[in-house]
Amino acid sequence: ACFECVIKLKSICIIGGENGASPSKLKVYINREDIDFDNVETMSPVQEWDLQEDPSGLLNYPTRYAKFGNVSHLTLFFPSNFGNDVSRIYYVGLTGEATQLKREVVHATYELRPQASDHKNPAETGLGRTIQ
Repeated sequence: ACFECVIKLKSICIIGGENGASPSKLKVYINREDIDFDNVETMSPVQEWDLQEDPSGLLNYPTRYAKFGNVSHLTLFFPSNFGNDVSRIYYVGLTGEATQLKREVVHATYELRPQASDHKNPAETGLGRTIQ
């Protein structure tokens, strides 16, 4: 995720799938835009957590606040799950605060029913990958 302004990230909440499809580990990298699936395993995360299966989203994983006080770009990597062939993530919640607020118009698009034709297909640009 790339943020509009610098943030202080306090905690992360993850809701994953059932029957072992929920992620069991989370690695977080900050202010790095060069991370992809080819090099993520060779880089050291800023922080990592052993997650618990939490279908209700009751758990928040606190960050090391001193290391997450100047975040403009955030990369989350989920290397494993609780034994299923597929990992499912239904919700990622971030708790924090903006440090350099700008008073600008917010441009947002809300879609009740997204249309695939309205969005770029990563497979067409060669940047996307199928994850299983």
